[in-house]
Amino acid sequence: MSAAETLPVIYQDEHLIAINKPSGLLVHRSEIDRHETRFALQIIRDQIGQRVYPVHRLDKPTSGVLVFALNPDAARSISSAIETKCIRKTYHAVVRGYAPENGHIDHALKEELDKYTDKKAKHDKAPQSAQTNFRRLATIELPVEIEHYPQSRYSLVECQPLTGRKHQIRRHMKHINHPVIGDAKHGRGRHNRYFKSELNAGRLLLHASQMQLPHPVSGALLSLSAAPDDAFLQLLERFDWLGAFSDATDELPAWANTTTDDIP
Repeated sequence: MSAAETLPVIYQDEHLIAINKPSGLLVHRSEIDRHETRFALQIIRDQIGQRVYPVHRLDKPTSGVLVFALNPDAARSISSAIETKCIRKTYHAVVRGYAPENGHIDHALKEELDKYTDKKAKHDKAPQSAQTNFRRLATIELPVEIEHYPQSRYSLVECQPLTGRKHQIRRHMKHINHPVIGDAKHGRGRHNRYFKSELNAGRLLLHASQMQLPHPVSGALLSLSAAPDDAFLQLLERFDWLGAFSDATDELPAWANTTTDDIP
C-alpha cells in the first residue's frame, strides 16, 4: 500500500492552515477537469485529519501560498478580509519581452465563463474593474530566434493584484504585451514550447510567493511565504535571477508588523 500524498505546510494553528500548492493541482473538485482525482482540499483534509474550508483559490497551473480555514468562523473572517481588501498577495512570473520597470495596470476584465461550471451564469455582464501593480526585477536576452527576431528577451516580474478577477495577472500581463511563459490560454505557444523542451520548464511560470493577511482571531498580521518548485528555481538559477528574486522576497512592506487596524 502506497503512502498517502502530503502537501508542504507553511503555517498551521487551530484556526487556519497555509500550504505551498504545487503547480498542476486543483484546489477542489471542478467540472472543468472532470478527469482529475487529486485536489488540494481533499489531500490536506486527509493529511491533518479534519475538515478544511477554502477561502480563496489559485489556478490549477499556479503554485504557491494557499490558505484554508479550519472552522466556519475563521472562514467568514478571512473571506471578509478578502472582500475588504485587507489581504495582500505577491506573485512572481517570467514573462516574454522586457517589461517596463514598474507600472499600474487598470484594465477592466470581462468575466471568463466556463461551459461546464458557468452554464447558468449571465453571459452579458459588463467588464469588472481590475487593477494590478507590477515591477520588473530582472531581464535576460537569449541568442535564440523563436518568432521574428534573432534574440529572445524575457523578464522576471513581481505582481500585486489589487482586485481578484479570474486569471487577472495572466490577462493583465497579456494586455501589456508581456504574457506569462507557460500560459496555454493567454500566452505565446512558441515561447511556451521552447521553455518546455529546452529549459526544462513546462509549467505556467507564475508563483504566489507571499500573502499577508490578518489572523482571523487575534488580528495580528500573518506574513506567509512559499518557495518556488524545482522547475521554477532551476530557471532562476540558469538565468542568474536568483539574487533578484531573493532580494525581492526578503523585502516586506512597512506595515508588515502592524495590527489589522493599521493596514491601509
